[in-house]
Amino acid sequence: MAAVLEDYTTAPISDAERALFALITKMVADSTSIAHDDLDRARAAGWSDEALYDAITVCALFQFYNSWIDATGVSDMPGFAYDISGKRLAEKGYAYAEEPAPKTVAETVGTPAAAQLIASGT
Repeated sequence: MAAVLEDYTTAPISDAERALFALITKMVADSTSIAHDDLDRARAAGWSDEALYDAITVCALFQFYNSWIDATGVSDMPGFAYDISGKRLAEKGYAYAEEPAPKTVAETVGTPAAAQLIASGT
């Protein structure tokens, strides 16, 4: 892991991983510079379109979250909170919730009037 963080281009990883990191590095630096050739190189290294979509999405979201956190001054959680979160995720996964997820817009919004307003499109 340390070698990848230091320099993925020389780290002892597979050519497929190196190709994916090259694509993601380019995307993070300047997403408008991504071209079909970049995606074709990643596909040629063995990555499916679904895997590329997932990698791009995850990295783009983390980039957004990091920028948002930096700009708004949101502070980091204390170390013990990460320990608790990690244990919960390991036991319950990401879909875990104390209460069942809402099944309707009315349950989500909380009132029938709000649900009717949303349904009418106004």
